[in-house]
Amino acid sequence: MNLEFSPEEIAFRDEVRAFIEANYPPQLKGKGLREDLSKEEFLAWHKVLGKKGWSAPAWPVEYGGTGWTATQRYIWLEENARAETIPPLPFSVAMVGPVIYTFGTPEQKKRFLPGILSGEEWWCQGYSEPGAGSDLASVKTKAVRDGDFYIVNGQKTWTTLGQHADWGFFLCRTDPSAKPQEGISFLLIDMKSPGVSVRPIKLLDGGHEVNDVFLDNVKVPVDQRVYEENKGWTCAKFLLAHERAGIAGVARSKRNVEKLKQIAKAELSDDGVPLLEDESFRRKLAELEIDLSALEMTELRVLAREHAGKGPGPESSLLKIKGTEVQQRLTELTLEAVGNYAQPYARDFPKDGANAYPIGPDYAHGAAPIYFNWRKASIYGGSNEIQRNIIAKMVLGL
Repeated sequence: MNLEFSPEEIAFRDEVRAFIEANYPPQLKGKGLREDLSKEEFLAWHKVLGKKGWSAPAWPVEYGGTGWTATQRYIWLEENARAETIPPLPFSVAMVGPVIYTFGTPEQKKRFLPGILSGEEWWCQGYSEPGAGSDLASVKTKAVRDGDFYIVNGQKTWTTLGQHADWGFFLCRTDPSAKPQEGISFLLIDMKSPGVSVRPIKLLDGGHEVNDVFLDNVKVPVDQRVYEENKGWTCAKFLLAHERAGIAGVARSKRNVEKLKQIAKAELSDDGVPLLEDESFRRKLAELEIDLSALEMTELRVLAREHAGKGPGPESSLLKIKGTEVQQRLTELTLEAVGNYAQPYARDFPKDGANAYPIGPDYAHGAAPIYFNWRKASIYGGSNEIQRNIIAKMVLGL
């Protein structure tokens, strides 16, 4: 594999870098991806990319994709990580969008794809339920046909940022008598419909990132069902493969390794030397970088397959497992590096009017909240234990 960029690819990298520097919203610089951003802040960069035609690089050109090569997409991810941009949220561009352009009707594509590309419509995911998380085939939310409508009743949970959503994609049971995977349909539901209520799940740190969504006799037009009735499991699996491939986040993990090294240069070990010179810490950091390099090669192979017209397969489960493990180890090492400075937590900063963190260096402020929040990474998108089962079955044939 030739890892050297060609002159054309270097020119493309320079173009991307210049575009980001000139167009990234100034009010977002230094904020990073946090759950307490406003809806407008989450969407600001997405809307800039939509106008440029760069919001969905992985999509086919005929539906609004860029037509970039696998290497150009890799460069795009690297440059966004370098600038620490807030990426378009995955629920629209990386998840429901590919389902709609793959399985949707011409009318559905015309209706929904433009709003996804532009960032004008926010989507949320209605998969998990109180009794159905990684085991999605156990969903109990019902959709009963009534003429040209479905009447939907049920509850979804852990709906990330659903409080901002305009639309949601939901797995609903349309044939209770069928086998678990065979009686499910994939419905697009307007979150402003009568009977839809979104209730916050308050986290231990006081944050509002996830929600319960209740559906009480919600009328959903039949033409908002994607693909055939009772065949929604096909859409669900397709969507999850795209979600898992995107969870790996290699470029942003590489950027976070660079930041961790800067912290380790500034912080001292118990022996009074910079932490980066401490043998034990250096070993853990080196092991992490080795795993991240291997993960990067796997991601490049997946990008090359997608460019060749082959969607993500079981390797998306491998990307999900190793990507989230690397992310969690990064937060653990960062927490270790900042030490006692991680203990104070000023959630309302800078909203409380202060212009400096109350104690410790700036880089220590978010170490503990990020560490605890990223425990979720090995669970969402299908728990890592489930992903190992998928690999055992689809790759090893066990």
